[in-house]
Amino acid sequence: MPISPAARPETPPRSAPHVLTDPALPAGPAPGPGRSTRRAPGARPVAAPRPVRAPAPPPTALLTTSGGQLVAAPRSAPTDAGTRRTRPPSHPYLRLLATPGARAFTAGNLIARLPMGMLSVSAVIMIAGSRGSYALAGAVTATGLAATAVVAPFTARLVDRFGQARVAVPATALAVLGSLALVLCVHHDAPAWTLFAAYAATATTPNTGGMSRARWAHLHRGDPAALHTANSFEQAADELCFMLGPVLAATLCGALFPEAGTLAGAALLMTGVLIFAAQRATEPPVTPRTKTVASPLRAPGMPALLAVFLATGAVFGALEVVSIAHAGGTILALQAAGSCVAGLLYGSLRPARNVRLRLLLCLAAMTALMSLPLLAATASATLPVLALCLLLAGAATAPTMVTGMTLVQRATRPEQLNEGMTLSVTALLGGVAAGAAAGGRLVEHAGTVPGYAVPLSAAALALAVAAAGFGYDRWRRT
Repeated sequence: MPISPAARPETPPRSAPHVLTDPALPAGPAPGPGRSTRRAPGARPVAAPRPVRAPAPPPTALLTTSGGQLVAAPRSAPTDAGTRRTRPPSHPYLRLLATPGARAFTAGNLIARLPMGMLSVSAVIMIAGSRGSYALAGAVTATGLAATAVVAPFTARLVDRFGQARVAVPATALAVLGSLALVLCVHHDAPAWTLFAAYAATATTPNTGGMSRARWAHLHRGDPAALHTANSFEQAADELCFMLGPVLAATLCGALFPEAGTLAGAALLMTGVLIFAAQRATEPPVTPRTKTVASPLRAPGMPALLAVFLATGAVFGALEVVSIAHAGGTILALQAAGSCVAGLLYGSLRPARNVRLRLLLCLAAMTALMSLPLLAATASATLPVLALCLLLAGAATAPTMVTGMTLVQRATRPEQLNEGMTLSVTALLGGVAAGAAAGGRLVEHAGTVPGYAVPLSAAALALAVAAAGFGYDRWRRT
């Protein structure tokens, strides 16, 4: 007996699921037992509705019909290429340069740092060519070096107190004016004393390498691995600039006119500092000083570190003079190239847990490698053999400088970081001057072969000073 619609229960049983049907189909009761399922001519066959569980559709679901029912058809999963975060590069240097704003200030810093190896060489070529006296040219550049050693720490102190951009730009402008004044004095045959005064004015040149290291220390404070890579990168940049700067200066002065090297160096210096100073997002904030802060010279371990930098500078100065006297200046590019490559490789290593021990090991390696040029000169080796020895001798200089700069950063208060690193550079320049003088005197009186004993002795002195200084600090703490 068929069931009439009026006899149905008004509420469906709980087990009966809710079924979505196609609204285009004719409405009517579902066929039950005994009800005819024949369709009208031309009517579309309708499949028996199946229960469909209605899960919560995703926000991107579409509605479609399937078997006469309206069902949810999820769209293909959207790609997350636009929102997925890019993985940081695996190489430490690529990861370092991926820091926001790093490439911009690094580019400006490299442009500003290239004149470091240009201006002194250009001044020597310009003055010697105009006045016919290398003694006068050497005395003028030595005066500028001495003035820089005095003025640079005060410039760095101003940078720490008032900010890099506010101090670096006017200080660089004064230095550029000094270079231009030197060009005018040489060109118009001014009295000799004007050359000394003009070149001494370039002492206000800010320590762009120190400011760049201060930015890395600010951006990666608390990350020893990143700071280790950054210091290695900066040291390699120093070596690259000292390797390319003299070549560029000599080429410009020879191909164009004697003043071209100085003019190009001044233009590069001003342009690079302007680009560097314009990157305000990465500039370390100025820390207000509520009380008088002691000089970084009084920081624990700092005197010993500065003495090590002084002796290391003597290695560089003596090796430069002796190698020029023995085989010409071109061969020095190999020593700088070896140091540059070693610095980059050193930066890819893990930072040392015991930085002081690492510095002692680097100084010991530098002392051992500095014996190679002496042995080659003593054995009257050919020029390629001496060049290879200089290449190997430079392999320990960059790691030594990187490790020393790391210790300087740790020993210096954050608000005095530029001053502390500038003091180390000043000690290094003083050592370069002393080593050049000692090496030149020994070459003049004894020859170039004994002259190679000066950089070896200076490296051994740096090792002894570091061991004694670190031992004294440990004894004082106990």
